[in-house]
Amino acid sequence: MGRLAFRRRRYVVLLWVAILAVVGFGAVSAPAAPDPGSSMPGIESQKAFDLMEERFPGASADGANARVVFVAPDGQKITASAHRAAVDRAVEEMGHGSQVAGAVGPFQAKAVSEDASTAYATVTYKVKAADLTDGTKTVLEDAVQQARDSGLTVEVGGSALATQPAAGGAAEGIGIAIAAVVLLMTFGSLAAAGLPLLTAIIGVGVSMASILTLGSTLGLSTTSGTLAMMLGLACGIDYALFIVSRYREERAKGHTPQEAAGRAVGTAGSAVVFAGLTVVIALAGLSVVGVPTLTKMGLAAAGAVVVAVIVALTLVPAVLAFWPNAVLSRSSRRRGRIKESGENNGGSRWARFVLRRPLPVLLLSVAGLGVLAVPVTGLQLGTSGDEAKPTSTTERRAYDDLAKGFGPGFNGPLTIVVDARKADDPKAAVKTIEEKIGATKGVVSVSAARFNPAGDTAMFSAVPADAPTSEKTKDLVHTIRSERPATESATGAEFEVTGTTAVNIDVAQKMQDALIPYLVVVVGLAILLLMVVFRSLLVPVKAALGFLLSVLAALGSVVAVFQWGWGAGLLGVEQTGPIMSMMPIFLVGIVFGLAMDYEVFLVARMREAYVHGDGPGEAVVSGFRHSARVVVAAALIMMAVFSGFVGAGESMIKMIGFGLAIAVMFDAFVVRMAFVPAVLALLGRRAWWMPRWLDRLLPRVDVEGEALSGLPSSAAPDRDGAADRETARV
Repeated sequence: MGRLAFRRRRYVVLLWVAILAVVGFGAVSAPAAPDPGSSMPGIESQKAFDLMEERFPGASADGANARVVFVAPDGQKITASAHRAAVDRAVEEMGHGSQVAGAVGPFQAKAVSEDASTAYATVTYKVKAADLTDGTKTVLEDAVQQARDSGLTVEVGGSALATQPAAGGAAEGIGIAIAAVVLLMTFGSLAAAGLPLLTAIIGVGVSMASILTLGSTLGLSTTSGTLAMMLGLACGIDYALFIVSRYREERAKGHTPQEAAGRAVGTAGSAVVFAGLTVVIALAGLSVVGVPTLTKMGLAAAGAVVVAVIVALTLVPAVLAFWPNAVLSRSSRRRGRIKESGENNGGSRWARFVLRRPLPVLLLSVAGLGVLAVPVTGLQLGTSGDEAKPTSTTERRAYDDLAKGFGPGFNGPLTIVVDARKADDPKAAVKTIEEKIGATKGVVSVSAARFNPAGDTAMFSAVPADAPTSEKTKDLVHTIRSERPATESATGAEFEVTGTTAVNIDVAQKMQDALIPYLVVVVGLAILLLMVVFRSLLVPVKAALGFLLSVLAALGSVVAVFQWGWGAGLLGVEQTGPIMSMMPIFLVGIVFGLAMDYEVFLVARMREAYVHGDGPGEAVVSGFRHSARVVVAAALIMMAVFSGFVGAGESMIKMIGFGLAIAVMFDAFVVRMAFVPAVLALLGRRAWWMPRWLDRLLPRVDVEGEALSGLPSSAAPDRDGAADRETARV
């Protein structure tokens, strides 16, 4: 494939340009991606939402809403005649518009705090937030400004005017710039540094345009695109980096440019394929969780990784064919000959150091990562809301004003949906349930029940005493549900607990329950894949253990920063709280794939040396001599790219960016550079052992390029001889 792409470089480049043009046109022409929604099959909260949709026609559970909070000036009351008149005028204005389902004022709904300093109005809409027109939003904004002009402090919570978080902004560009500097320092050539960036950007362009094209058809959200861009860019740069590095190495051995490109794709390219497969397995495995949004995000990102692999195998050798010597170091071009890397470099010296002291290095690396993993014991899963947004947003200020005026639990009321079809007296049954929940310890108040037109279903709100993300609120929800059987038996009616707070609790539990099955599926498949690659039982197991160390240390760091607040201010985290429910699943899946990348690239060179006759120790040294610098460069690039997403406005993307960056650092610099060589040194030849019966069962793949070592160098010239003329000039 490498030789073919080298010879037919014009056709290959034109093909990729055509693909980019086609999907780009599709992206421009395709309708906007739909709102991902909040569907979460298999949890009680979702069942309650579905019941509300069915029994309360027109009252969409996911329709847009606005909670407008009015605060009187210090020392004054919102019930004063002037303030009351200003609030009433504002509420009346908010109710105008065809998309408004209703606007209820604070004095009508008795939504005034005990000290009369704060009040709120509720505006509901017939459509989702994404479908609100600019005119509808302008009506709300004008009404709010009108109330502010009267001297009141007015903030707006809810989804109607929610600010859309940035994906990363300038920080992403900074990450790419850092990657360029690392590539330049690694290769000593502008062309060698620019080629991985160029091909990775083309791959990401194809992936993102494809996601936008298929977004409406497949229901892919903007978050799916963010994750795909993050992984597509990082993997695309790394995969091209390994191909270019191996190409330079093959040129140093005296091969022609075309043969060097072929051998680079035949060796490093094979490792790229299997490394990419481990990432795809990890991402596609997210479907095991059973959350549609998560499945789509994983599959979209897996598609971006597949594109990155194909680009590395085809476009990279094609571009190398146009300028076969440009990617060589400046000193090689100046001397007129390519110097093969020496026996002793930083990688080989470090490997020999570890081989001399394997046990201390192993214990120190395990102990260090173990200490960093300790905060995982205090992991609290949840979903952050407006309280996690910057204080510069009106949603955050509205949240704070409501908590101050009505209590911390007011921002996360529980919604109780009562199905009284089987009850003898529906109204009496609902009243009994309402009183029972109202008397539960931890419930501050309950609202009056609202019945559907048929009179057989009701819903009401229960306000907890504690904040939505508090463990006490979680315990309250479990208490209400655990006491439900007795209440349902006494009344003949059934009820379910939902609302944003209950949804977050249910989602966290669902993610927690799915983590072990997900780990079993993903790690099991990857170990099988690595057994095929390395023809060993212990090397894949060692890889999995190293991954667990790095991912636990990374998750512990995430808990320390985002939950405990250690150094949170440095990352722009204004409010700490529970870790996003999907974060552990994401971190496990993505970091596992990336960790296996480094495992394949580093250990494949060790396996190659071992197959070609080196002893176990020298194989480790050889692998580090050829791969350590490139693995370090690849890790620094990934860290730079992921760190760029720490500047995102969305909490989940910020967490994922930080978690991935820190996980890559632990995995590349501690696990792969210390843990792996120390374990291999202690195992010796046993590291490469495999039972004969299993060896016969597993298919054979030639990742280390053993078949290429006996082949004569192919010197067949390309059609226009451009590469040969370039070589002759050197």
